[in-house]
Amino acid sequence: MTTSVIGYPRIGKLRELKFAIESYFKGDNTQTDLLAVAKSLRATHWRQQADNKIQYISSNDFSFYDAILDTACLLNIIPKRYQQLNLPALDQYFAMARGYQGEHGDVHALAMKKWFNTNYHYLVPEIEATTEIKLVGSKPFDEYLEAKQLGIETKPVIIGPLTFLKLAKLPAGQTYQHYQAAVIAAYQNIIAKFSQLGVNWLQIDEPILVTDLNQQDIQAFEQIYQALLAKKRNVKVLLQTYFGDIRDCYAQVTAQSFDGIGIDFVEGKQSVTLLQQHGFPADKILFAGVINGKNIWRNNYANTLALLDKIKAKTTKLVINTSCSLLHVPYTLQSETKLTIAQKAYFTFAQEKLQELAELGLLIKEADAKQHTAYKSNQVLFTREREGTHHAIKQRVTALTKQDFVRLPEFAEREKLQQQKLNLPVLPTTTIGSFPQTGDVRLNRAKFKKGEINQAQYTEFNQQKISECIKLQENIGLDVLVHGEFERNDMVEYFGESLNGFLFTEKAWVQSYGTRCVKPPVIWGDVSRSKPFTVEYSQYAQSLTNKPVKGMLTGPVTILNWSFPREDISYKESVFQIGLAIADEVLDLEAAGIGIIQIDEAALKEKLPLRKADWHSEYLDWAIPAFRLVHSKVKPETQIHTHMCYSEFTDIIKEIDQMDADVISFEASRSNLEIIDVLKRNNFKTEVGPGVYDIHSPRVPSIDEIRLTIEKLLAKIDKQKLWVNPDCGLKTRGEKEVVASLTNLVKATQAIRQEL
Repeated sequence: MTTSVIGYPRIGKLRELKFAIESYFKGDNTQTDLLAVAKSLRATHWRQQADNKIQYISSNDFSFYDAILDTACLLNIIPKRYQQLNLPALDQYFAMARGYQGEHGDVHALAMKKWFNTNYHYLVPEIEATTEIKLVGSKPFDEYLEAKQLGIETKPVIIGPLTFLKLAKLPAGQTYQHYQAAVIAAYQNIIAKFSQLGVNWLQIDEPILVTDLNQQDIQAFEQIYQALLAKKRNVKVLLQTYFGDIRDCYAQVTAQSFDGIGIDFVEGKQSVTLLQQHGFPADKILFAGVINGKNIWRNNYANTLALLDKIKAKTTKLVINTSCSLLHVPYTLQSETKLTIAQKAYFTFAQEKLQELAELGLLIKEADAKQHTAYKSNQVLFTREREGTHHAIKQRVTALTKQDFVRLPEFAEREKLQQQKLNLPVLPTTTIGSFPQTGDVRLNRAKFKKGEINQAQYTEFNQQKISECIKLQENIGLDVLVHGEFERNDMVEYFGESLNGFLFTEKAWVQSYGTRCVKPPVIWGDVSRSKPFTVEYSQYAQSLTNKPVKGMLTGPVTILNWSFPREDISYKESVFQIGLAIADEVLDLEAAGIGIIQIDEAALKEKLPLRKADWHSEYLDWAIPAFRLVHSKVKPETQIHTHMCYSEFTDIIKEIDQMDADVISFEASRSNLEIIDVLKRNNFKTEVGPGVYDIHSPRVPSIDEIRLTIEKLLAKIDKQKLWVNPDCGLKTRGEKEVVASLTNLVKATQAIRQEL
C-alpha cells in the first residue's frame, strides 16, 4: 500500500525560515543567505518523507510567504504598483505580501484572507485589466529538479486554475471566466514544461471544489480540465481536493481523464456516501485522505481501517493520503520535553504523521491487523479513560437555559446609557489591544518562566511597561486606552495557561501567515477557571488615567478555533465550557471598575462550514450563543466590544449583529472597506470600528490617507456609530512605526471632528 503527503510544513523544526526571512527584512543577512536556508530546509523535509517510505512526496509546497502569491508571480499577475517600484524580484514579492514604503515608492500590500476554514492566511491575487497572464516563473520546476538532484522523485504541487481564479480579485464588472482562456494557456505551458523535465506525477490542488458550486463553476471546471488534460502527455495528473467533499461535482471530476483523484475522508462528510453511490473509475487511483492534516490527535487505527475497508470495496487502486497539507500542524513532537510520555502518546505532529501513514500502509496489508503490535499499542489509547474529565463542569453546561444567552435591556437602551456614562467624543479613537512586544518584554517573560526572576519582579516590570503605554496613549491623544498586553505571549495561549483543561507545548509552532507563527494550546480536558487572571493588570492600568481602559479578553469561539480541539466531545460542549470560564472573568472585570470590556472573536468564521446548508446547524447555532453567554450578565452601562480580522464576514453579517456586542472592530483596510456597504444594506445596529490602516504592513499611513478613509466611512456610517482604530493588534509592529501611525490616526480624526 503506497502513501502520500499533500504538503509539508515549510517553516522548519525551529522556525528557521521565519528567522531567516526576518533577518533579511532587517538587512542582517543577504538574499544568498536566505536562499541557502530555504534550500537546506527543503532538502531536510524531502529526506524526512523519503526516510519514512512516503512514495508520493510533494515539491513546490515550500514558500517564502504564500503559495497563492507564488502562483500569481508564476503567472505574471503582478499589479502595476509593484512593478513600478523597480525592485529585485524577491523584494517585489515581499512588497506584494507586506507593502512597501521607502526610496522606491509607497504601496499597500495585497489583501489577506483566511484559507478556507483554517487559520492560515493567503494573499489575494489582483488581476488588472492590463494584466497579461502567462507563464514567466520557474519556481515549481527549479524545486522539482532540486529534489531530483538529491535522488528524490517528487510530485510537484501547483494551485489549481479554478481555485486561483475564484479567489482572485478581478477588475470591476469582470467575471473569472473572462480570464479562463489565458489561464488555461499558462497552465498548459506548465504541464508541458513538467513533461519536458520527465515528471511522473503532477498534483493540482483544487480545494474550491469542496465549496458550494453553481452550474457555471462546474462548466468552467470541465472546460479547464478538458483543455489541460488533453495536453498532459507523459505526465500523470492528480487532482487533489481537501477540507470537505466534492458532492456538487463528483460525477464531473471522476469523468475527467485524471490519473488520480485526492478525496478528503476526514472533513468530507459525504465522501464515503459518494463513493458507495457512484463508485470509482477503475482506471484511476484514489488518494484517500484519512490522516487528519489539521489536528494533532493520534489516528484511531480501528476506525481508519474500517473506513479503508469501505473504500477498498469500491476501488483496488488506493493510496493512503493526508486529508490536507501538514502545513496546518506543528513540525515534530521531538522538540517537546515538558509533555509527559503518557500525554505525548496521544499526539502526532507532521513528522509523526509520516509514521502513521507508514503503519497504516502495513496494517492494511495484514491478514489480521488486530494482532499487529502497532495496532494493539494504538488501541490502548482509545480504550482507557483519559484524565481531565470533571463532572461538575459538564453539569454546569447541562444546566444552561435560554436566559443565559440573552442580555437585557436591548441594544438601543444600552447604547444611550453607555454614551451618558462614558461621555466619549464623536469618532472615538482606540486600538485593538496589544502594543509592540519588544525584546525586553519577551526577555522578562522568558526569565519568569525559567525561574530567573520571581513573581514580584515580573509584575513590577509589566506594571512599568503598562505605565509607559498608558502615558504614550495619552500623549498621542487616544480616547479609549488599553494596557498593552505585555504579560501575554499570545491571545489564546495566555488564556489557555490561565484556565484549567489545557496543555502547552514548547515548540509546536504553526504558520499563520508569512513569518507569523502561532503555538496553539491543546484542549486536553474539561475547561474551567480557578481565579481571575486579567483583572489585576487591567485595574492597575485604569488607576493611571481618567480615560477608560478596555479590559481585554479572548472569546470562547476564538479560543476553541485557535487551539487544537478535543475530538472526544462536541465543539458545542467544549465552547460552552470555555464560555462559562470567560463569563466569570467578564463579571470580575466589571466588579473591578472596568467599564469597557473587549472580547475578541478574531476567529469566529474559522470553523464555519464551507457549505451554506451546514452553517447554522453545524456551527452558528452554537458559536453565536457562545459569545452571548460570555456577556449576558453584565450591567447595561458596561460596554462590550469585540474584534474580528481577515475573514470574509459579509455572508454572516446578520449573525454577527446577533452576537449583541455594543461595538465591533474589524479588518477593512486591505479589503478596500468593502464590508461597509454590507453593513449598510443589513441595517447593522452595532457600533463599528473598521480598521483605517493595515498593521500587517511596515508602512506608516499619512494623515491625509487616514482622513480620506474616515471620510469614506462617514459617507455610509452614522458618525455616532463610528469608531476609529487600526485593523488589528500592534504586537508585531515596531515602536517607532506604531507611534507615527497612531499619531497620524488621531490627527486625522481630530481634523474630521472639527469639520463635523
